[in-house]
Amino acid sequence: MRLGIWEIILIVLLALVLFGGNKLAGVGKALGKSIKDFKEEVKPKEEDNSTKEDEKEGKA
Repeated sequence: MRLGIWEIILIVLLALVLFGGNKLAGVGKALGKSIKDFKEEVKPKEEDNSTKEDEKEGKA
């Protein structure tokens, strides 16, 4: 089942009427921050890997 443009517009308008613009903006901001934090945690970091290797060798 695919949503058409009219269904998406209807859902957005209903959400706007039910929750108001300010509350929807806050929800969007929180969702964006959560996604950003999740991506940062999942993505391997070079600095973390080298730090862990240094600690195993007793350098740090």
